[in-house]
This record gives sequence, C-alpha cells and structure tokens, in this order.
Amino acid sequence: MSEDDTRNLSGIVGKRFIYTYDSGWQYEMYVKNANTVAYRVHSGLFAGRWVKNQRVRLARLGAEVYKISWTEPTGTTVSVDVLPGRRRLHAVIFLPRWVGEHPERVAVLQDDHVDEMAKYRDDGPTYPTTVVFESAEITFLEDCGPDDETVIAMSPAELPTGHTAQVN
Repeated sequence: MSEDDTRNLSGIVGKRFIYTYDSGWQYEMYVKNANTVAYRVHSGLFAGRWVKNQRVRLARLGAEVYKISWTEPTGTTVSVDVLPGRRRLHAVIFLPRWVGEHPERVAVLQDDHVDEMAKYRDDGPTYPTTVVFESAEITFLEDCGPDDETVIAMSPAELPTGHTAQVN
C-alpha cells in the first residue's frame, strides 16, 4: 500500500494513546475502528469524563498524519490531528458556553447520559463558544487491535495508580 494512500487507516485504528496538552491536561484515546473512538479525561477542567462509543470521522491526511473529528451530544465539536510517529497531536475544541460554565455536568460516562447531555445542550446557552486550540505530547502509545471493549472499560477514577504515568 502506498505511503500516500489516504484510505489506509492501519496506522491509527486499534491504537491507544495517552497525551498531555501543553496546558497540563491529560487525556487518553483509543481508536476502536474507522468510525468510533473511546476516551478518558484524566486531568484538567473535564477530569472524570469518559466516553466508550463516540462516532467520529477519521481521515488519513498523509504519511502518519490522521484527523479525527466529531460532535458530541453536548454540542462540543472536536477535531484532533494525530501524528503517532512524531508522538504529537493538535486539537481544536469548540465548547458551548454551558459546558464551560458547568464542566461537572460532563464529567461522567457520556454513554449513560446522552439524553441528559442533549437536554443541557438544548437548554444552553451555547454561545459564545470557547475555542480551545492546543498541542500535546503523546506520552504512551500501544497497539491494542480494533474493537476491544476492554481497552477503555472503566472511569478514570477507577484506574490503578500510575496508569496515566505510563510512557512507551
């Protein structure tokens, strides 16, 4: 397969990575398949948030450069560029006003609160949005294979001590 084949997603599907934004916020993402990610927020404003089945659009932009984008039931829109070979990523996150004003409302397992998140979103306020524009270092990277429901199966609070400190 050509290095320029944008349909080849094998360099990102099945990967789990822990990354720390320049702000110090730490996240973890698992690319379950070409349409779904799971993630946990370990620290920062939304610490405790986790999602097991977020539908996404995934694209390969070039050799070892991937874009993962989605809109959450909260109304938050996320676009993440992942460069696994360089151990870097960059994200642009568009947060509705209500999310910034009440981060505790989203610090749950989203999958169990979709209707509640949609109600908060609809009640607003949504504007003005806050745009978070940040880079991160990937501090841990492993290949778990696709569609493994055990990779992100518990909340950040339930993880063993030292889980986020892993460096590979």
